[in-house]
Amino acid sequence: MGKRQASEALEELGGVASPASKRSRMDEGDSPLENGGQAQTPSEAPNGQSSRDAGRGEDEEDDNNDDVDDDDGLDDDETPATAPIRQSAPTSGYDDLYLDTIDRNVLDFDFEKLCSVSLSNINVYACLVCGKYFQGRGPKSHAYFHSLDEDHHVYINLETQRVYVLPEGYEVKSKALDDIKFVADPRYTRRDAAELDRVPRTSLTLAGKPYTPGFVGMNNIKENDYVNVVVQALSHVSPLRNYFLTTDVSSRPELVKRCGILFRKIWNPRAFKSHVSPHELLQEVSLRSNKRFTLTRQSDPVDFLSWFLNNLHLGLGGSRSKPRSSIVQHTFQGRLKVESQTITARADAEAGDRLRFEEAAEVDVQHARFLFLTLDLPPAPLFQDELERNIIPQVPLTTLLGKYDGRRAQEEHARRKRFRLLHPLPPFLAMHVKRFSQNKFVSERNPTIVTFDARNLDVSPYVEPNPEEWPPGEPIWYDLVANIVHEAVRVRDDVADTSEEKKTWKVQLKDKATGEWVVSQDLFVDKVQNELLYLGESYLQIWERRREPKDKGKGKASA
Repeated sequence: MGKRQASEALEELGGVASPASKRSRMDEGDSPLENGGQAQTPSEAPNGQSSRDAGRGEDEEDDNNDDVDDDDGLDDDETPATAPIRQSAPTSGYDDLYLDTIDRNVLDFDFEKLCSVSLSNINVYACLVCGKYFQGRGPKSHAYFHSLDEDHHVYINLETQRVYVLPEGYEVKSKALDDIKFVADPRYTRRDAAELDRVPRTSLTLAGKPYTPGFVGMNNIKENDYVNVVVQALSHVSPLRNYFLTTDVSSRPELVKRCGILFRKIWNPRAFKSHVSPHELLQEVSLRSNKRFTLTRQSDPVDFLSWFLNNLHLGLGGSRSKPRSSIVQHTFQGRLKVESQTITARADAEAGDRLRFEEAAEVDVQHARFLFLTLDLPPAPLFQDELERNIIPQVPLTTLLGKYDGRRAQEEHARRKRFRLLHPLPPFLAMHVKRFSQNKFVSERNPTIVTFDARNLDVSPYVEPNPEEWPPGEPIWYDLVANIVHEAVRVRDDVADTSEEKKTWKVQLKDKATGEWVVSQDLFVDKVQNELLYLGESYLQIWERRREPKDKGKGKASA
């Protein structure tokens, strides 16, 4: 399409003036008083201009904004909105302002301290109205904007436990918030820690549900019950628990800090809920282990215990070479004598047991250190007997401990080996019942039941005599503290029309204050009879050495 020709030449219009604006015509012909306005004297115009000249200046801006209505904009007496005034202290008489908006039922300080907007873990605040986490409290922070958008005004710093009101920004120092601060970061004195195993105590949640501090459920987010049972068991090891409850570990690595705060929350006598979540600790465990242990994949509790204790030992300043250099090794580490001998070929098959130590052969003796002992189960029978007995075989715990009597030999890497414990024995003895074996094709489970008495386990037959440490012939008593039990659950896959065996874990814990036993599996917590402890597939046990009188015998008694 061609251009439309102009009706008049541009040169002929050169002397024609441009049309005046509406406002200019109004100023020339119309009086502003007719529209209810007020006349402006030349003295009122800015910079000494007359009202008409000032109007022409506004006309130039209006010509550049033709789409904007002349009536748009603020009135002469209207001021633009400003940010709320920041205050260093509350207004007199309003010290408790906004505190009635706090909802304790939605507060949960167990999850990782990350801002819900920026995912930053620096300078994080929790909104005490909705429970969400936000970063900062300055005029440009996420918590500040949340206070304006949602009308939520009370926030607590998750690091310092100081409470602030936003957007004003002043600190609240009301005693009514002490219960929230204690739940976010419980603190204990040495006297509080000493009374945990002596004085029975029952507390109430916000909903009025009774619970016993130290015996609370633990959230299984997906597949992290293997971590739950280990943490629950370690939280009942008195020296380790009391250390984390009473010692300031804020300068230690993050793994140590998160373990400490989880222990303190497990034993919290003023908790809002009767369960805790290990989410914060799990995130750090996953990071430090390079995702070897995660909350989405089931793992072995003994593997996790070994990794966890060693990393706690290093995080607490322990040495890799110096023994008993941290509270972890002081509690669990013991010594072991290992005798080994090369197995030689024999021409005569009737010469005797190939695992019997030969007196004439050379014996290599070494001393090793351990954090827990491994107990080997006898092979499970492949078939039932004629009376259909021994469907699930049983073996006493003392029979498994015979591995450490210093006489029974075992074959390992073409060598005969025998073991014996050495003095001094650790205050707490951890034992792992080895149930799972892996070959090239499949993982096998041994369902043999290990029978035991929860009290009066004498380990003196498995210890090398040392009169300087303990009188010969005197029993060395240990009592059970925690028992981690494996349960096999069949999970059916309807799509593939198959079923798969799934591992689940629970832990049995002793309440020393009452002498009763409690079983904890995820959020389920209930009492269990002492006589029924051994009926499950015990996998990991922690035994505590019984205190003896200082003047007993000629040897040194255990402290």
